Amino acid sequence: MSTLGGKRTHIVIPEELALQIDEVVGKRGRTRFISEAVQQQLTRLRQLQALREASGAWKDADHPELAEGSAAWVRSMRDADERQFQELMQTQDN
Repeated sequence: MSTLGGKRTHIVIPEELALQIDEVVGKRGRTRFISEAVQQQLTRLRQLQALREASGAWKDADHPELAEGSAAWVRSMRDADERQFQELMQTQDN
């Protein structure tokens, strides 16, 4: 991420944190490191917000195929695929 065209801002962070950042990325890498860290945190917070907003959207009544659990549903789908494959192979043999 380039600082060209970016917004210059003044933030205050604990000195120990700045030293730790410098140890890892160097003084010349601070802006990029902090910008990427903030972007990751914003993404995480937005995802958490989306999950909170979607909470309760799934209704068991809308998905009766999963009444016995998702593993049973996946197994039944795989079994159906296998049956279909076997039928296809039998028609090709005839």
